[in-house]
Amino acid sequence: MPATEHINPSAAQVEHFIDAGFVKLEDAFSADLAQRCRDELWTDIGLSPDRPDDWTQPVIRVGFKTSSPFIEAANTPRLRGAYDGLVGPGRWQAPRGLGTFPIRFPSPAFPGDDGWHVDMSFGTENPDFMEWRANVKSSGRALLMLFLLSDVGPDDAPTRIRKGSHAAIARRLLSHGDAGLTLRELSADGFASTEGCEVVLATGRAGTVYLCHPFIVHAAQQHRGTQPRFIAQPPLLPTGEFDPRLPPSPVQLAIRKACRLRQ
Repeated sequence: MPATEHINPSAAQVEHFIDAGFVKLEDAFSADLAQRCRDELWTDIGLSPDRPDDWTQPVIRVGFKTSSPFIEAANTPRLRGAYDGLVGPGRWQAPRGLGTFPIRFPSPAFPGDDGWHVDMSFGTENPDFMEWRANVKSSGRALLMLFLLSDVGPDDAPTRIRKGSHAAIARRLLSHGDAGLTLRELSADGFASTEGCEVVLATGRAGTVYLCHPFIVHAAQQHRGTQPRFIAQPPLLPTGEFDPRLPPSPVQLAIRKACRLRQ
C-alpha cells in the first residue's frame, strides 16, 4: 500500500501513547469488515447469533485467522500510518491476519482467565507460557493490539487496561538486560507496582483498535452484558531489534522516559 495513503497519528495521540501506554483509534477499520470477521468466527465455533440458548461457555478461543477480511482489517491506511507513527517506518511487519480471539459470552460464571498480566514477547516455543519472556528492548514485539470486532460497552467484558503501567514494567525490566524476565518472575508480586494505576476499559464501536505499548498491564473480565464480545488481540511484530542508529520511536521513547534514560 503506498505510503501516501497512510494516515499518521496526531502529536497528541503520540504523546498519550508515551505517557498512558495506549492510543484508541476509532473507525480504524470498517463496520462491514468487522461483520465479515464475526460471520467467519461464528462459523468457526459452530454457534449462531440467533441461538443464545447455545451460548453455554463464558469464553471460546479461536486461533489466528488469515482470510481476507482479517488481513484487510489489520492493514487499513489508518492503521498502517499508526504503525509507522508509533513503531517507525520500516520497523514493523505487515500483519498477515488477526488472532487470537477470546470470544466472550454473557455468563454468570467467571471466565478463569481474568488475571492482570503483560503479554510476553519471546521464548514462546516453551510449552509453559509462564516461562515466556520479555526484556526492556521488547524483543519480538512492537505493539499489543486490541481489535474490537463487535460493539463493546462497559458491561460487555471490555479489556481492563492499567493506564501508565508500561512505565513500571520498563523500570522492572531495565536491570535484566537482553535475557529479561519470565512471566512467572514478572508476575511474582501480582504486578503490585501498577496497582495504583487508573483502570481504563477498552470500549468502543466495532472497528475501534487500541494500540498498546508492549509492556501495558491488562486483564480480561466477566461478561455482564447481553451480546457476545468479539475481539482480536494480536501483536505487531518488529522487523528486528531496535536500531540505536535510528531516531527512537514512541515505543522506545516511552521506555526511556520511564527509566529516566537520555531521550
